[in-house]
Amino acid sequence: MARINKRMKANLEMTPHEPQDGPAAIASLKKFKAPKFDQTVNIAILLNIDPTAAEQGIRGSVSLPRGIGKTKKVVAFCREDQVKDCLAAGAVKAGGEELVKEVEGGWMDFDVAVATPDMMRIIARLGKVLGPKGLMPSPKTGAVTPKVVEAVKEFSAGKVEFRNDKAGNVHAILGKLSFKDQDLVDNLTAFIDTIEKMRPSSTKGVFVKKIVIAGSMTPGVQIKHVSADVAAEKK
Repeated sequence: MARINKRMKANLEMTPHEPQDGPAAIASLKKFKAPKFDQTVNIAILLNIDPTAAEQGIRGSVSLPRGIGKTKKVVAFCREDQVKDCLAAGAVKAGGEELVKEVEGGWMDFDVAVATPDMMRIIARLGKVLGPKGLMPSPKTGAVTPKVVEAVKEFSAGKVEFRNDKAGNVHAILGKLSFKDQDLVDNLTAFIDTIEKMRPSSTKGVFVKKIVIAGSMTPGVQIKHVSADVAAEKK
């Protein structure tokens, strides 16, 4: 059994027992005793979906209004005439066949891969390499797009990708604990709104079942939330 240190014990005693609204939940995170580094604030949302049903899968990306406090290494699979613009937009590398061969050879020093639609036939053979790591470009996340330069800029700036896990949870980063309270609230609201809009038509009843936010080294705080479908029924 893992030992609970003094900081964790103190934080557990301060953890709210009831769900909090956004501002109160953020304030609670900031009251916890913190380690000597700027913690990442994470969110987990439990959804009423069947993770085994393809039509109920939740996957996408969102540019949060206040950013997430970090940049990402992006590679762009694109035509030769787009390479210069992609590099200028922030890509660590850009190209076509040569870049594919480099990845096949074992180079994986990047966080996100974006591609133009016409490049997908070329990088299809990277599926076994990029797929298991969640790095294969997908139209659902905005990583496959004719506007590849714009995609490089957004993902380099920290555009958040997400997809549900096998238990129906969606996890994402909201920013850093050093952010202003309102900035974290803005990001929290934007992310929840994005998920709400992705409700599958085949889902019955409440879509968002539970929301919890936490710092890297803090207990979780549950968010008080009325799902959009419930709110609509009350009107």
